[in-house]
Amino acid sequence: MSFRLQPTPPARPNRCQLFGPGSNTKLFAKMAASAADVINLDLEDSVSPSDKDSARANVIKAINEVDWNTKYLSVRINGLDTPYWYKDVVDLMEQAGDRIDQIMIPKVGCAADVYAVDALVTAIETAKGRKKRISFEVIIESAAGIAHVEEIAASSPRMAAMSLGAADFAASMGMQTTGIGGTQENYYMLHGDTRHYSDPWHWAQTAIVAACRTHGVLPVDGPFGDFSDDEGYRAQAKRSAALGMVGKWAIHPKQIALANEVFTPSEEAVAEAREILAAMEAAKARGEGATVFKGRLVDIASIKQAEVIVRQSEMIAS
Repeated sequence: MSFRLQPTPPARPNRCQLFGPGSNTKLFAKMAASAADVINLDLEDSVSPSDKDSARANVIKAINEVDWNTKYLSVRINGLDTPYWYKDVVDLMEQAGDRIDQIMIPKVGCAADVYAVDALVTAIETAKGRKKRISFEVIIESAAGIAHVEEIAASSPRMAAMSLGAADFAASMGMQTTGIGGTQENYYMLHGDTRHYSDPWHWAQTAIVAACRTHGVLPVDGPFGDFSDDEGYRAQAKRSAALGMVGKWAIHPKQIALANEVFTPSEEAVAEAREILAAMEAAKARGEGATVFKGRLVDIASIKQAEVIVRQSEMIAS
């Protein structure tokens, strides 16, 4: 382990982030009553240019009036390459109450993008005497974003989460696909006459996880566009969880249960993790640094792996 230890990421459930357009007020109460851990009220891609002002007003009203219970409440602002983002930030910070938890910044390409939003948010917090510190989540959805992913993860003390936006990322990279996430028909290997479909998002997800874990930020998988394909969503979510991501977006209510299922450790996994910890405690008492558990070697590294599962389970349960 390096002398400089990895910071601890925020200790909150982030299994599912449910998105809803700020222009559709009928969805807000349903989102608040859902089983999603994080609610993302959207001012960006799901809102047409003619509806930007009304959607912003809708979201501010909803933040102030809807009972969001224990949801982590986030608002996705418009990109810094648009004329809308500054008013999104100013109106949210000046008119929305303290119930808002997070601002999501899309299409972040470098640390300076985060700095720009941070400077504006900090000035308004100071001017208005806001006591609650707003956190940031950024979306990596460009070649520049993935090239600068580590500096982005380290760009601000407000950084709490980072997501992969597959569709815009694919477009920026020039990938020949119109799918949003999932395996791609032309991304395969041949073994004899059998096709094996690989995961084209794997390397980008791994880069995001490494940057996030280095700087104490939660890594999150983004959208899966085909909400009629439950098994496809579940498969991608399982791959993301295996790589170290803590959750996934839901762009349709039916995806909430799938995300929660995958990113909640099973009772069997938690029980085994506790057994590993107990076995290692017994080994320690015998003066041993390793032991055999169910026919396989476990050691100090196994303790760290087991503790991740147990902590996650306890956090979700609380």
